[in-house]
Amino acid sequence: MKVGMVTASVSRKGGGIHEVVRRGALELHRRGSNISVFGLSDEHTGEDCESWQPVAVNIFQQRGYKPFGYAPDLLPALRSAAPDVLHNHGLWMYPSVASVQWSKLMRRPYIVSVHGMLDPWAVTHSYWKKKLAGMIYEHRHLTQAACLHALCPAEVDAIRRYGLTNPICVIPFGIDLPLLPLGGSTRHDKTLLFLGRLHPKKGLLNLLKAWQQLQQERRPEIAGWQLMIAGWDQGNHEQTLRAYSREHGLQSTIKFVGPKFGGDKDLLLRSAGAFVLPSFSEGLPVSILEAWAYGLPVLMTNECNLPQGFSSGSAISIDCTAAGIARGLVDLMSMPHHERAAMGLRGRHLVEEQFSWTSYAEQMSSVYAWMSGAGPQPGCVSNHDTVCSGGR
Repeated sequence: MKVGMVTASVSRKGGGIHEVVRRGALELHRRGSNISVFGLSDEHTGEDCESWQPVAVNIFQQRGYKPFGYAPDLLPALRSAAPDVLHNHGLWMYPSVASVQWSKLMRRPYIVSVHGMLDPWAVTHSYWKKKLAGMIYEHRHLTQAACLHALCPAEVDAIRRYGLTNPICVIPFGIDLPLLPLGGSTRHDKTLLFLGRLHPKKGLLNLLKAWQQLQQERRPEIAGWQLMIAGWDQGNHEQTLRAYSREHGLQSTIKFVGPKFGGDKDLLLRSAGAFVLPSFSEGLPVSILEAWAYGLPVLMTNECNLPQGFSSGSAISIDCTAAGIARGLVDLMSMPHHERAAMGLRGRHLVEEQFSWTSYAEQMSSVYAWMSGAGPQPGCVSNHDTVCSGGR
């Protein structure tokens, strides 16, 4: 089967979505699917394209307003490639328009992975821009999709609350497990790591406020701990965070280390002692699954949509407020080292059992076959008002 994948970025600039699309494409290719990827150019495209091999990647130059991502050569290329099914990863950009036009011209179906972009917080962020985009093109893109892809049951709820009645498949993505040393660990036990986009939805300002609260109260639990913030800036949010850190004298215990990829990212995850994601909104956060894969205990909000992390004892629950984050920090820092290590190990076992690329590719292949008329409706697909689980 020929599958076309459309994504706004085929480079590290796409963050977690880029990595999910890349690994999913490689696994589907390994299983025998004919995969072609269509993405927009950015400053990192040239150096990151090699990581997609042997999957074919087609890059298109953008014109005009960059956030919209208008690429006039995208639609002709999709028509020429003539995939049996098109898979669009993301919303609110020109690829949505091109997908609808391609489907109408070719009379073939497409599926949309929403990647958390219909969660309530995400929809209300830049509300009027999205309202206008919805009226002009995005509502048509979503309603005419043969299937929508959710990463977890909570995302199904968000899609239904948005008013969509399409069939939905629930398929979590996979995570690659790194080899970890049996002894001689290089971990800094009292380093708390955040790794991801520096964006208001990640809740980092409240994390800094919580950190400052514990410092001000001279809580003994925080002694010796440092907070390491790694990631790429979006919308100048890093300046806001750095300014808060300076104004409250937190520079000695909070480090901004910039974006980390490849080997640098691997070293960072191997050296940290714990991980935090105080997010207001997520689809299924790659960063937490990666942290668990490296055996890190995790602090996270319910909005991260990983309740199995709490039930398995792999994570500590925090709410999005500064006070709620502070309580979670005290809980984590009060734990003996061996208890934090055991929590991280439970997280690694959870990832190993529930988030495999093999299962992702198997289920997604069955969805593509059903959409194209070559197979029955798979069990991971639910129709409107039907309960569905993407279990492993």
